[in-house]
Amino acid sequence: MPEFTWEARNRSGEVRKGTMTAANEAAVQQKLSQQQMSPLKIKKKSKLVGMSFGSGVKIREMVTFTRLFSTMINAGLPIVRCLDILASQQANLTFKKILEDVKSQVEQGSTFSEALGRHPVVFDELFVNLVHAGEIGGILDTIMLRLSIYIEKRAKLKSQVKGALTYPSIVTVIAIGVMAILMTFVIPAFEDMFKNFGGGRESLPWITRAMLEASEFFVTWSPLIALSMIGSVFGFIQFYNTAKGKKIVHKSLLTVPIMGNVMEKIAVSRFTRTLGTLLASGVPILDALQICSKTAGNVIITEGIVQVREAVSEGQNMADPLAKSGVFPDMVVQMIAVGEQTGALDQMLNKIADFYEEETDIAVDALTASLEPIMMVGIGGMVGTVLVAMYLPIFSLAGSVKA
Repeated sequence: MPEFTWEARNRSGEVRKGTMTAANEAAVQQKLSQQQMSPLKIKKKSKLVGMSFGSGVKIREMVTFTRLFSTMINAGLPIVRCLDILASQQANLTFKKILEDVKSQVEQGSTFSEALGRHPVVFDELFVNLVHAGEIGGILDTIMLRLSIYIEKRAKLKSQVKGALTYPSIVTVIAIGVMAILMTFVIPAFEDMFKNFGGGRESLPWITRAMLEASEFFVTWSPLIALSMIGSVFGFIQFYNTAKGKKIVHKSLLTVPIMGNVMEKIAVSRFTRTLGTLLASGVPILDALQICSKTAGNVIITEGIVQVREAVSEGQNMADPLAKSGVFPDMVVQMIAVGEQTGALDQMLNKIADFYEEETDIAVDALTASLEPIMMVGIGGMVGTVLVAMYLPIFSLAGSVKA
């Protein structure tokens, strides 16, 4: 629905301003009249207003907000008062404006979850649904506390993903840079020196000739090589943006040696933590599975969750369709089956998440430990090959002079 800005005069004669989501101007007038206010000006907001690239809100700020809000609600403070205090103490101007808007919407009669839903970049569907469940169940303070814990754990998972991918990426870039410098500057300098010694390339060892030819090819065609690399990156991005391409890449991430094991553990941990938090907060299982499918972060996992949701909607339990999907490990499926049988599925899911988060820590450390020597040997091998190729003729020349 469109959003309107309004000015109205209350019963005491004060002019107040605000924003409101409604079907049309008449609906805005009706809502203002119900609040015993006389409309002065109503204007539809432009769709460009409020657009932003990125939320502008840090994870730590979200955690602090949810924890403090939980404490205040538990102490008996009204929601509007909580929002007023938290907005006034907020140093981040972007987050401050968002909280002020949420407070304004609540004052106008919207529920807390509806007001949060106006800012999906900051408060995602999972956050809004949990708050809605807390409002219905009268446990908003407990829900906000669970949300703060969930946000912290989700941030930890993101950092683990970055940690698993950053190190090999940096080392690969360094290796390419080192080889480019050797091919462009170092090897041509050695070739000039060989010419001064006399003799053509035919008199050089085969490995030296091969390296000189590779350097000559690289220097001659370096613009084309650079363009081809840029084109490859662009082509990969375009391929990834297609449904088929994204599915292939995500499947590869789960099956590639070494890295696939880490990504699988991260995916299982994310799914079980999200679903466990939602179910423990009173969100219906079908809604919870739908939210999990949107926050899975992997197309293959998403498809598996969608299949599970369809089976559950037909009256089946979760364990059987999970096993048929082939996405999750057998141990996870068996533990979920036990949770369903005992009626403690949310607790079992959180236990699975705790276990796999620990396993992820171990897997990331093992990945880094195994990749480090492999990368170092690779770079050392490339540089060593170049050095041997360049110094071999010098050693041969020194031997002939000595003889």
